[in-house]
Amino acid sequence: MRNVILAASIAGLLIGCGRVAESRLNPFTWFGGSSTASAVPASTAAPEADPRPVMDQISSLTIDRTPGGAILRATGVPPTQGYWEGALIPVETAEPGVLSYTFRAAPPPEPTRVSTQASREVVVGLFLSNQTLAGVSEINVAAARNGLAVRR
Repeated sequence: MRNVILAASIAGLLIGCGRVAESRLNPFTWFGGSSTASAVPASTAAPEADPRPVMDQISSLTIDRTPGGAILRATGVPPTQGYWEGALIPVETAEPGVLSYTFRAAPPPEPTRVSTQASREVVVGLFLSNQTLAGVSEINVAAARNGLAVRR
């Protein structure tokens, strides 16, 4: 009889763990997969402080939890090969709880081939501290033709 009660207790605990894995209490589920967001909200002209053009498209956006914060990783697809020095540039937003970034990269100094999408991809990352993420429910990254967002 004691074994049956012990087995039922363990089964109850395991079922409870399954619910926690999908709940908002689990830090690994704080930001889900990426979803479509708007393209660059303002003009695609580069500000004077950053002459790099806006990335043509974003193919993926992920956020990975780390001790002390998270790493936001975006993959962009420029029109040709050779783009370099990519970065996520913060954009001011009036929406509370939303962080917005524009994906920018420097073009190649000389004309280059188009080739395959995989050969053109530019991957950038940005560390966001727990203090930066406090109160944030959505992170948007915009490109010239599309944008992606991750939400809590």
